[in-house]
Amino acid sequence: MNTGVKITAFAAALAATFGTAYGVGKGVGPVDEPAKATHGEHAASKPGAESGAGGHAGHGEGAANAPAAGGLQVSDGGYTLAMETPRPTAGASVLKFSIKDAAGRKVTAYTTEHGKELHFIVASRDLTVYRHLHPVRAADGTWSTPVDLPAAGGYKAFADFKPAGKNAKGVTLGVDLSVPGAYAPQPLPAAAPTATVDGYQVALGGTLAPGRAGELKLTVSRGGKPVTDLEPYLGAYGHLVALRDGDLAYLHVHPNEGGPGPDVSFTATAPSAGTYRLFLDFQHGGKVRTAAFTVHAGPGHATGPASTDSAAHDAGGHSHG
Repeated sequence: MNTGVKITAFAAALAATFGTAYGVGKGVGPVDEPAKATHGEHAASKPGAESGAGGHAGHGEGAANAPAAGGLQVSDGGYTLAMETPRPTAGASVLKFSIKDAAGRKVTAYTTEHGKELHFIVASRDLTVYRHLHPVRAADGTWSTPVDLPAAGGYKAFADFKPAGKNAKGVTLGVDLSVPGAYAPQPLPAAAPTATVDGYQVALGGTLAPGRAGELKLTVSRGGKPVTDLEPYLGAYGHLVALRDGDLAYLHVHPNEGGPGPDVSFTATAPSAGTYRLFLDFQHGGKVRTAAFTVHAGPGHATGPASTDSAAHDAGGHSHG
């Protein structure tokens, strides 16, 4: 038997023993393809594999437990955020949009969560402007809301909702907005443990860590005295939104059970290491205010010292619709 015949016989033996898993005689692909499929199935069975990492969510510190980063896609789960006003003007304007299903129809049925069918957030790309808006839905599924965007530049809008229906899951979609005009991005405010807004001081305690749940405690005071009569806002004494610097990945965190102040606590898990901007909405005296913080999550991201300039900056650029 010559060499060519020996090779052919060996290949046939392999095929008989292992089938086509090794690509013998079938041209089905590289030898390591089955290993990749097995790895993908294994990763998908782990917590956090829904993060869209292509079946590789288990790599890196805390990645297996990291929540999915929301708001990075304009379409997800069969739904699309369709903006009718993608280029609003600087100053007062009206934003109109709809949520469309996989067939392109405007969605008109939602599950009410925290007092609203849909939560709508607009933030500037430099994270110095934040708007928590409450749009109104028309019968045909078109949403509209007034908004005041103070300057030209890039913004991002987030729609956080849960469609009506059995076993429906919450969806967070994000889309870019552009306000025409000369754009001068601002630096991200420095990390600081306190923020001042409208005469209120809010202190931030706890740690935001990637892939690991941790408690964030925010303490509200005014004039050096704790505020013990916070008012419910959207069914809770506080709402917290985290946006990741760089891509504005969205994380909406709901509060733990507790009384009306001065402490409001949240259990949060960062989707990755990096720098985040936290926005706390709280209500007192019939008015909603927003305190903002810059925090760092993960190794090599130490929280910076308190900065008077940063705390003062937190008081501006944040409002509610």
